[in-house]
Amino acid sequence: MSRRRELHKHRESLGEIREIMGSMKTLAYMETRKLSRFLETQRNVVQSIAEVAADFLGFFGDMLPDVAPVARVFLLVGTERGFCGDFNHAVVRRLESELDSAPAGEPLLLPVGHKLHMLLDKEPRVAARIPGASVAEEITALLSQVTTEIGAIHARQNQLAVYCIHHSDKRDVVVRQLLPPFLDVPPPPAPFAYPPLLQEEPLEFLSQLADHYLFAVLYEIFYTSLMAENDARLAHLGSALRHLDEQSAELARRDNVLRQEEIIEEIEVLLLSSGQDSRRRG
Repeated sequence: MSRRRELHKHRESLGEIREIMGSMKTLAYMETRKLSRFLETQRNVVQSIAEVAADFLGFFGDMLPDVAPVARVFLLVGTERGFCGDFNHAVVRRLESELDSAPAGEPLLLPVGHKLHMLLDKEPRVAARIPGASVAEEITALLSQVTTEIGAIHARQNQLAVYCIHHSDKRDVVVRQLLPPFLDVPPPPAPFAYPPLLQEEPLEFLSQLADHYLFAVLYEIFYTSLMAENDARLAHLGSALRHLDEQSAELARRDNVLRQEEIIEEIEVLLLSSGQDSRRRG
């Protein structure tokens, strides 16, 4: 009976773990549904700002800085929570690949997310460790802290290039340049014949447009990364739940075998007792 008792306790523990992981999987699925709505809207915002920038730069392209940046900053978007496979390791691998291909200077790193912080625990190039967002509602606070840290570095290093390494919605890790702005904005397919009418000086307009663009792109990046994180979590938890179900089924099979052995032992005891009673009566 003691072996069966241990099996029952083990199966109960697995059942409790399965309930917790099942709840985590459900929450991750709900988060992906919410993020998909946010992400579609944010991409439209980024596209609109990029079109305005392309129109403006078609006539005022000389407003962009022509001095090469002297310092690099890499914003690394990881995860605050676990159960998402090698999500954070993939970000670190892409960083290493990027630095190997362009080794100029010593860059500064801004890792986002506790799990990514752990992988870069002894990295001397980390300028600040930024807590990540677990749900979409926390992204606004995250963006505020990221822009504050970038602004602090920019105050010390005026000529700055900022890159972001993050997961895309295709489950790969990409590098996107944030500063200087608009370097990846393509020219409009059909440029206007006349320059846009501005209410402000072109340089001031470009500065404000760059701020709007940076915020919009960061929102898009954080939404995209959080969506990819929850997709990875769904896959990881799904695999773990299948493994738990297999373990539980195996324990149930072993429990049935032990129960059959106990029944056989009980039958043998009954037969022995019956034989002894028959001999006494004889």
